[in-house]
Amino acid sequence: MRRRADRPLTYTSTRRACYTGFVTQAIVNNLAPLLFIVFQTSYDVPVEMLGRLVLLNFGVQLLTDLAAVRFADRIGYRIPLVLAHALAVLGLVLLSVAPGIAPTPYIGLCVAVVVYAIGGGLLEVMISPVVDALPSPQEGKAAAMSLLHSFYCWGQVAVVGGTTAVLAMTGFGSWQVLPLIWAVVPAINFVMFLRVPLPATVPEEHRMSLRSLFGAPAFVCALVLMMTAGAAELTMSQWSSFFAETSLGVTKAWGDLAGPGLFAVLMGIGRIVYGLWGARIPLAPTMIGAGSLSVVCYLVATLSPNAVVSLAACALCGLAVSIMWPGTFSLAAARFPLGGAAMFAVLAVMGDLGGAVGPWLTGAVADLSATSTGMLGSLAGALPGDGGSGLRVGLLGAAVFPLVLVVCAAVWAVLARRAAAPGVEPDADRVAVAPEH
Repeated sequence: MRRRADRPLTYTSTRRACYTGFVTQAIVNNLAPLLFIVFQTSYDVPVEMLGRLVLLNFGVQLLTDLAAVRFADRIGYRIPLVLAHALAVLGLVLLSVAPGIAPTPYIGLCVAVVVYAIGGGLLEVMISPVVDALPSPQEGKAAAMSLLHSFYCWGQVAVVGGTTAVLAMTGFGSWQVLPLIWAVVPAINFVMFLRVPLPATVPEEHRMSLRSLFGAPAFVCALVLMMTAGAAELTMSQWSSFFAETSLGVTKAWGDLAGPGLFAVLMGIGRIVYGLWGARIPLAPTMIGAGSLSVVCYLVATLSPNAVVSLAACALCGLAVSIMWPGTFSLAAARFPLGGAAMFAVLAVMGDLGGAVGPWLTGAVADLSATSTGMLGSLAGALPGDGGSGLRVGLLGAAVFPLVLVVCAAVWAVLARRAAAPGVEPDADRVAVAPEH
């Protein structure tokens, strides 16, 4: 009789490994921002340079996504996914040790960020098309994508809660142990992706070319949707902890839990709700509503003089942005089913571009408003106090990201109605894909 451990793994194991892969991505994207206050106090890193770490992270992910556009459909999913987890482990280890051995601590932080960002970029490109290609009814694919992306949120909740608890118990002096603890997750999933079955990529003879994709107005609209979704989500996610501590006067523990912690919980709930009942909910109108709510959250967070109200707005923004990123993937996958992994890679490029530029611009505007005597300085003086960080002005300007998303989602709805009109041919027809052997 074959032992249980020797039984072949099924696609259920593949789904679970993909879920854990998004937890890994949440770790590499959210651990460093939780340590911003540590880096500032221990290494004297200014706000703009902290924002530059976010820019570096998503900038490297963007370059990784661009490289993946060329090889993703050619070499299959396994090699990039295994490599992604190996780099995530290495990058987290470097985050712990590199600041102490590099020429300067900031250089050490940058090296660590670059290494794990490559892994994060590969995860973003590869995991979504894997789940999209797994056997499931077509009408349930958008819900499955939303459920997958909810695990990014639960990973973020775990990182925020676990990191906050360790720092509260041990203080800032022991922060180096945190990256080593979190490196265990990608190390385990590294082994899983060596073994789980994976679907094949779309064969080249059936795949829609990138030239054809870029020639479709709906795909151009999807690219803008993705960029603004990344900017709207990551700007609030990356800055809410620092905003709570420096601008609202909240302690680090409560700032982390009420800011990025509750943000991630509500984002995860939003994605699970859509994952369970999304097949009955029209996606484009939902995106319009979500973007509108996000604009309101940004405005309330920055304009309210009450710290509790501002924190509540930061947290509610998590629910507002929950559907934006996976929703854009689902819209594009349904409209262009033969886009292949390369299409997901291009979308990920735009998402990471928004995730890089949004938080960095917010930090840059904050620095300018804190020192400017011109218009930005006057605006900072008119807003409620923020401890001199200027972050209220930065986040106020970031409200433009979800506002642009609302406009693009409305344009998408118009294009979709035109495509569904009688006599209009679809962009492509879906074909089945064979499993990878």
